Amino acid sequence: MKLIIRWLLAACALLVVAALYSGVQIEGYAAALIAAAVIGLFNIFLRPLLVLLTLPVTVVTLGLFLFVINALLFWAAASVLDGFVVTGFWAAMLGSVLYSLLLLVVDSAMQAVFRR
Repeated sequence: MKLIIRWLLAACALLVVAALYSGVQIEGYAAALIAAAVIGLFNIFLRPLLVLLTLPVTVVTLGLFLFVINALLFWAAASVLDGFVVTGFWAAMLGSVLYSLLLLVVDSAMQAVFRR
């Protein structure tokens, strides 16, 4: 149940990012749900591999390269989906940061609600 609620809230977070920033565009609720699922799958399967492969660069940049990895995954999700558009790398960077911040709020709220 928590997984479905988090997925729905992640889709809402994508819609909020699209409303706040013109570099990210989503055509509707269904596209937001699919995009949230694809971003989640990319983060589960591709992100650990990319973090491992870019570990030297991540260490040299004191972890700041992780922002680049997040932006690339965000951009990659937009490139494989119809209805989810990111206009460029810097749009993906800002969009992924906003999305991550919103998901941080979602996760904190879910922990507070489901802790009871």
